[in-house]
Amino acid sequence: MGRILLDVAGRVTVLTMLRRRLVCPAHGVVVQGVPFARPGSRFSTDFEDMIAWLVTRADKTTVSLFARIAWRTVGAICERVVAEQLDETRFESLVNIGVDEISWRKHHRYLTLVSDHATSKIVWGAPGKNAATLDGFFAEIGAENTAVIEAVSMDMGPAFAKSVRTNAPGAVICYDPFHVIQLATNALESFRRSIWQRARDLPDQDIAKKFKGTRWVLLKNPQNLTGKQQVTLAGLEQAGGLLWDAYQLKESLREVFAGDLNPADVMEMITTRCELAATSNIREFARAAATIRSHTDGIHAAVTRQLSNGRHEGLNNKIRTMTRRSYGFHTLEAALALIMLACGPVEIKLPYQK
Repeated sequence: MGRILLDVAGRVTVLTMLRRRLVCPAHGVVVQGVPFARPGSRFSTDFEDMIAWLVTRADKTTVSLFARIAWRTVGAICERVVAEQLDETRFESLVNIGVDEISWRKHHRYLTLVSDHATSKIVWGAPGKNAATLDGFFAEIGAENTAVIEAVSMDMGPAFAKSVRTNAPGAVICYDPFHVIQLATNALESFRRSIWQRARDLPDQDIAKKFKGTRWVLLKNPQNLTGKQQVTLAGLEQAGGLLWDAYQLKESLREVFAGDLNPADVMEMITTRCELAATSNIREFARAAATIRSHTDGIHAAVTRQLSNGRHEGLNNKIRTMTRRSYGFHTLEAALALIMLACGPVEIKLPYQK
C-alpha cells in the first residue's frame, strides 16, 4: 500500500494505491514506482517542483507555512529535484571558469564553488577551500573535459593555483582584478583601524570617533557616496596625512581596472602604483604591493583575457542570501542543492508552465 500527499486548492489530498513489491537479487526489496512521484518521495512531482521554484524566491518560514511541510523536508525536496534535473553535460563546454570560496557557516566552514564564465552559472560545489577540494572537481569532470579548459580565474591564495597546476597544466591561471583591488581595500581598512586604535589612547576621544566613522566613506566607491559622506571625504582630503595618501593609493589602483586601458598600460600602471605603495611608509600597502608583484603573470593573463570573478562575486552575494535561508537545513547537500537551484544551470518551472 502506498500513500502520496498532494495539495489541491488548499486542501491536503491523500492518494492511496496498491503497489507491487519486488525482491531483487541485487538491490533487495524494491517498491514499484509511479509516474507522478520521484523515487523515495511521498510528494507528487508537481508539488516538489512548486516547492523548488518557491524556495529560491521566499524565506523558509513562508515556504514552510505555505506548503505546510517542515523546513527539513524542503531541503530533501531540493536534493531530489536537483539530482533529477542537473544536467551532467554542463561540464562538456567549460572553457573559462572561475573558482572562489564562500563562507557557509560560522567557525570557518567554507564551500568551494566553480562557475562558468560563458553562462555566469555555478556548475559545481563542494565543502572546503583547499587544493584537495578543487581536485575533486577535476576528478568529477574527467580528463577529457579538463583538457578543454583554457583559463581559470581565482583569488591570489595558493590552494586553488596548486590544484590547477596539478590537474590542468594547460590552463592559464588568471588572478582577477576584483581580488587585486580587494588587497588595496583591505590594506586601507587595516591602516584606518590601526589609526583609530592609536587615537583611542588620546585624551580627546572625538579624534577616535572621527576615524571610526570614516570606514564606509573610505571603502565605498566615490560615485556611491551619500551627500554627508562626500562632506566627510572632503574633510579628510583637507586634513591630508597618511590616511588620505592610503585612500588615493586604493582609488588609483581601482581606476587602473576601469576597462579603458590596454593590457600593456594596465601592467605599467600597476608597476608604478606598487612602487608608490612600497615607498609610502604605510606597512599595510607595502605588503599588498609585494603580493601583487608576485602575481603579475596571473594578473596580466586576466587583463589580457578580460576574465574577472566580478560576476562570481555577484553570485556570491545571492548565495549568501540563500545560505541564510538554509540555516534550517540539516545537510550540506541540501544547501548545495538550493545554490544550484538559485544560481546553477537548473531551471525550475511551475507545473502549469510546463
